[in-house]
Amino acid sequence: MKYIVTILLFGTFSLSNAQDKILFSYDPLTGNQIVRSLCLNCQTTGKPAKETSEITNEDLLKFSSEDVISYYPNPVREELYLKWELTDHNFVTAIQITGITGQILSTYNISGNTNTLNIPFQSYSGGVYIVSLSYKNGDNQIIKIIKK
Repeated sequence: MKYIVTILLFGTFSLSNAQDKILFSYDPLTGNQIVRSLCLNCQTTGKPAKETSEITNEDLLKFSSEDVISYYPNPVREELYLKWELTDHNFVTAIQITGITGQILSTYNISGNTNTLNIPFQSYSGGVYIVSLSYKNGDNQIIKIIKK
C-alpha cells in the first residue's frame, strides 16, 4: 500500500504544472510587477524570450511623452543603450552615472549632434544606479537603472 501511495504522489507532483497557474503583469515603464493572479483552468501562451541582435524601436522603453528618451534594458547586465530625440532645438549635453549612495561613477560629455550612447555597466556591481541627463536648456531627467 505504501508503494502505491508513493507512486501516486510522485506521479501527481511530476505531472502538475504549477508555473502555469500564476500569471504576472508588469508596468511597461519601470518593469515593476503590478498584478499577480491565480489562474486555475487557463491556457497560457508563453512568449519565448527574444534573442536581441539589433535594437529596434519596439524594444525601447519610452521615458517621457514630450521628449523621447528611450533606454534598454532595465535591469541591465552588460551595457545600457540610451537614445533621445528632444524638441525645441534642445539636446543632451552630459550624462552622469551615480551610485545609490550619491557617489559619481562616470560622466559622459555629449556633443550636440549625437543622439545615442552605449554605457558599459560590466565593471559595476549589482544594485541601483541613477542615470542623470543634463540638457542644453538646464533641465535634468533622471532614470533609475538596476544592474544585475
